[in-house]
Amino acid sequence: MTSRVSPLKRWAQQSPSLLALSTPQAQYTWQQLAAKVECVAASLRVQGVAKNQVLTCVGKNSAELVFTYLACMEIGAICALAMPQTKAELETKLDALYADANARKLWLVQDNDVLSELATIHFSQQSSNEVESDYDPKNIASIVFTSGSMGVPKAVAHTSEQHLASASGLLEKFRFQQGDTWLLSLPMYHVSGLAIIYRWLQAGASLKVGSGELHNDICGVSHASLVATQLKRLLESKQALSLTHVLLGGSHVPLSLSQQAAAQGIETWLGYGMTEAASTVTAKQIDQHYSAGSMLPNRKVMLKGQRIFIGGETLASGYYYQGQLTPLLQDGWFDSKDLGEWINDELKIIGRADNLFISGGENIHCEEIEAELNKHPEIIQSIVVPVEDAEFGHRPVAVIQTRTELSQAEIESALGSLTRFKWPIGYYSMPEILLTEGIKVPRSKVVRWLSSQLS
Repeated sequence: MTSRVSPLKRWAQQSPSLLALSTPQAQYTWQQLAAKVECVAASLRVQGVAKNQVLTCVGKNSAELVFTYLACMEIGAICALAMPQTKAELETKLDALYADANARKLWLVQDNDVLSELATIHFSQQSSNEVESDYDPKNIASIVFTSGSMGVPKAVAHTSEQHLASASGLLEKFRFQQGDTWLLSLPMYHVSGLAIIYRWLQAGASLKVGSGELHNDICGVSHASLVATQLKRLLESKQALSLTHVLLGGSHVPLSLSQQAAAQGIETWLGYGMTEAASTVTAKQIDQHYSAGSMLPNRKVMLKGQRIFIGGETLASGYYYQGQLTPLLQDGWFDSKDLGEWINDELKIIGRADNLFISGGENIHCEEIEAELNKHPEIIQSIVVPVEDAEFGHRPVAVIQTRTELSQAEIESALGSLTRFKWPIGYYSMPEILLTEGIKVPRSKVVRWLSSQLS
């Protein structure tokens, strides 16, 4: 039988004096955190936030955002998380969330001038008498938006039950338990950041909300979700690290970086996941075999040809639009539109089906070229897109973010393992305007920007 007691209240009952949350301003035991969240929940109720209503929170990570998300869980409200962005971009997302513009309930974690015309809510700091919780693990708890890499972002709706299934499956393989502390190093408006919240709630361990300065925030932390560049800089800084486990995402992770971390007692893991599957689907401790790892508990993975289909308990309830859900599944499976292959029981990701194009009769995967480019130590990220070519039909062009200025020869030194016809015919520097989009630069925006340059 599924428990109707929220994870927060369960830990407040079982481990009341254990440290639950550290913020730049204060520390909270599970009992103190439950009392704080009850205060926030009461304040939200007074301002009209009710069960099954959508409250949109816009902003970067903060203690207030964590309190608000947990309060929505207790109320039974749906917390929609969105990154700070232009008013026009946010309006598109709000239109997907609310059929009636007058019914919008929006809370801003940070002041944002472009949103000043939109209604906001606030919560008081006054104490509140405890009231009965409306927590239901089977009700929609969160809405996060896909990156919109190939078009308009979709609003993905998950229940707490689905998030907790994702967390418990990962934690069967990736050790995180009471006494450990996970840094909230990824934004909650991204599914990988929200996954940290649910791993913390599943384990009853400790969460740290930092100030945004990684070298300071990492102090006293045992677990973190990072990209390879962040880990590399931490190791090179020679500062004392309390880290024991790092879950890496993003671009190629060199084996040498994993070995360097292991020398300091840090396990490095990587995985494959997506918003619709509540983050990680496969994972492994990094070794000399390049893959995305084995399937985690509570998930299912099936290949049809090279097309990856996902099933299991972590899949979202559907895409949310103005109170209605469009199911993800067809015959019990979600089409990830990713391509892969099995190497024994480990999944190797080839790329997106959408990103395959034909050049001179040959199939080319954009991600294959990107993976090679990203191995260059001075390349932070790269996005390869096809451009029309009179002779070959299409040819690849790369848009690259680098740490230092690189010549074409220096860039192409990373492509030696690729056959020559897969090499890009042009290289462009990633413009700053595309680097404000959060964790992932939307491929669709790179395509539009590149088209404007080529025209």
